Amino acid sequence: MELQFYGANCLKITTKKSTIVIDDNLSDIGKKSITKLEDIILITNQKAVNALANKIVLNYPAEYEVGDVSIQGIAARSHLDSEAEGQSSTIFKISTSDVRLLILGHIYPDLNEQQLEAIGTVDVLCIPVGGNGFTLDALGALKCIKKIEPKIIIPTHYSVKGINYEVPQATLEEVVKDLSMELSAPIERLKIKSADFGEASGLVVLEVSN
Repeated sequence: MELQFYGANCLKITTKKSTIVIDDNLSDIGKKSITKLEDIILITNQKAVNALANKIVLNYPAEYEVGDVSIQGIAARSHLDSEAEGQSSTIFKISTSDVRLLILGHIYPDLNEQQLEAIGTVDVLCIPVGGNGFTLDALGALKCIKKIEPKIIIPTHYSVKGINYEVPQATLEEVVKDLSMELSAPIERLKIKSADFGEASGLVVLEVSN
C-alpha cells in the first residue's frame, strides 16, 4: 500500500489492484482535482465534498469489497452537523492482507465506544488537525489518537500555502507543538508494510503533492 497527500483531507491510496481517492474537493480550494474515472472514491462528509461522476463512489456507512481491499464505513457526526440532523459523516477503515488504515474525517466531538469497537485495531491513522471549528484541533486529535493507538499517525487538513480553506486552519508547526510530538522531515509518499511498524506510535508528515 502506498499513500500520498494532496492537501485538505485529500489522500490517494495505491495498492496492487486499486487506486482509492479520499475527499477530492481540491477544485474548491484552489487546486486541480486528482480523480480519474477508474478510481474508487471515498467521501467522508456529504456536506464537505461533492460526489464525482466515477464508477465507484462510496459515501455511506457500509462494508465494501473492492479490488484487493476491504472498506468499512462507520457512521459519525461532524462539525458541520446540527443536533437535529444527526450523523452525515463516515469514518473509513481500509484493510489489505497486512495493513489496516483509518481515515477519520471531520468527526465531532469525539469517538464513542460503539465507534471504537467498530474501528478495532489500526496500523495507520490519517487525522485532520486544523481546528477553528471546522475539524479536530490538536487536542481533539490527541484524544482520538490515544483511544485508537495507531502505529503511524498522518496529519491532514492543516494550513498549506496555495490552499484556500473556507475556514482558516492551524499550521502544522502549531499542531505538532500541541501534540507534543517531533516534527519529522516530510516525505513524498509513504509505502506501508506491516513489517515496518514499530511498537510506539510515530508521526509521519507527507509532502503536499501537486
